[in-house]
Amino acid sequence: MYARTLGDDGAELRPLEPWLAEEFLAHMDRGRDFVGRFIGLADAVHDLESSRAFLQAYAEKAAADGGRIHGIWYDGRLVGGVLLRTMDVAQGTAEAGCWLEPSAVGKGLVTRAARELIDWAVEERGIHRVEWLVAPANEGSVAVARRLGMTREGLMRECFLLRGERLDAEIWSVLAPEWRKGKESSRA
Repeated sequence: MYARTLGDDGAELRPLEPWLAEEFLAHMDRGRDFVGRFIGLADAVHDLESSRAFLQAYAEKAAADGGRIHGIWYDGRLVGGVLLRTMDVAQGTAEAGCWLEPSAVGKGLVTRAARELIDWAVEERGIHRVEWLVAPANEGSVAVARRLGMTREGLMRECFLLRGERLDAEIWSVLAPEWRKGKESSRA
């Protein structure tokens, strides 16, 4: 197992693997209401069996080179994560996403973690287009998309069902040349 440092504050990005199901479930229990406002992850992971199954599904995606899931640890505790929900290497496309429990909001953790994951997808796996789908009311996630240098492409109306309600989703994206240009600008 590896860990990537996300800065001087001790935050780390690590793969979320099935053997971490108990820790993942405890994390979901701490942030269930907050996370569940905009994404179905909070409802998908509700007991140890579903936690293990969710992480196993991502282990299988990783083995097939079709997706990845990573946790964000802060002060030694799992507080959130980033993922490539889908990844099609042949087409050069991926959909990235994130979640965070309330105790970790405002520390820049998701932005830093998403940068690492997107950079890996673009530079190591040759992904040309990374998408970010977000509910318009999810201001924190919209802000992350902006900080990542993504472009808002439009609105998909009532495209997903969450807790019995149809929600809109904005689609944001960044293309590999834009990503690289943004990295160069931040170094200068």
